[in-house]
Amino acid sequence: MSDHPLAVGIAGLRFKNPVIPASGTFGYGLEFLPFLDLSRLGGFCTKGLSPQPLQGNPPPRIVETPAGMLNAIGLQNIGVRAFVAEKLPLLRAYDTHVIANVFGFSIEDFLEVVAALNDAEGVAAYELNISCPNVKEGGTQFGNDPALAARVTEAVKRAATRPVIVKLSPNAPSITDVARAVESAGADAVSLVNTFVGLAIDVYTHRPRLAYTTGGLSGPAIRPLAVRMVYEVSQVISIPRIGIGGITTWMDALEFILAGATAVQLGTINYTDPCAALRVIEGLEAYCRERHTTVAALVGAFKPQA
Repeated sequence: MSDHPLAVGIAGLRFKNPVIPASGTFGYGLEFLPFLDLSRLGGFCTKGLSPQPLQGNPPPRIVETPAGMLNAIGLQNIGVRAFVAEKLPLLRAYDTHVIANVFGFSIEDFLEVVAALNDAEGVAAYELNISCPNVKEGGTQFGNDPALAARVTEAVKRAATRPVIVKLSPNAPSITDVARAVESAGADAVSLVNTFVGLAIDVYTHRPRLAYTTGGLSGPAIRPLAVRMVYEVSQVISIPRIGIGGITTWMDALEFILAGATAVQLGTINYTDPCAALRVIEGLEAYCRERHTTVAALVGAFKPQA
């Protein structure tokens, strides 16, 4: 990975840089073509793909919060087969890793999505969404229980023809226990963290501001919590970590890398600055060239107090 200061390796894949727009905030990639060249990204994660199309939750589905937002979209998507037929052929024109985010209400659902993707050209890896807090079944039931997380990981890994990344929930009683469980079950990498469960109340109606009641909190408000979780998980597993949570600048991204992340995902910032990923890439490159170092050398370089 020494050919470029930003190049990193995850699960046998070479990423030209460690910057990856996160699932649910970047559509299917094609929506961002007016703003940036997808080929400049290390990769990006698709919206969560389910066996059949999903309408998601009823509105209102997004509420702004101080330094972040609550969302309860509910994994609205076009379904895996429409993605393979309509989106993926267009994405093959770009030199970037397309990471398919995979969602299901059961292990069988996960396997159905992976089976539909296995023969599709242009997908680099699968990211298992076992941690979404905004659906009534599936999602958190897998992500909060180490044994269930291991079962779905093992089943998908057995069926998958591509690397499997497992997305971890910060709402689990012990995120390190879940991380250990999915590593033992064969995961090639983990991404962390998904959103924190939050609640916003309308003080005039005394009702929730989201139709789903609770939502997932994201944005800069969660970043210190996410950095801490990446650091803790990095102490107990050896497979690569991809850090997520409130990144808006290259310095934010570097915090995650120093804490033990090989790559990072940008989420909420994509809504307010669709070119944010490019700014983060440019900032990391300038930092590395100025200091004559590489991102790979900086992974886990954090020095805690003795």
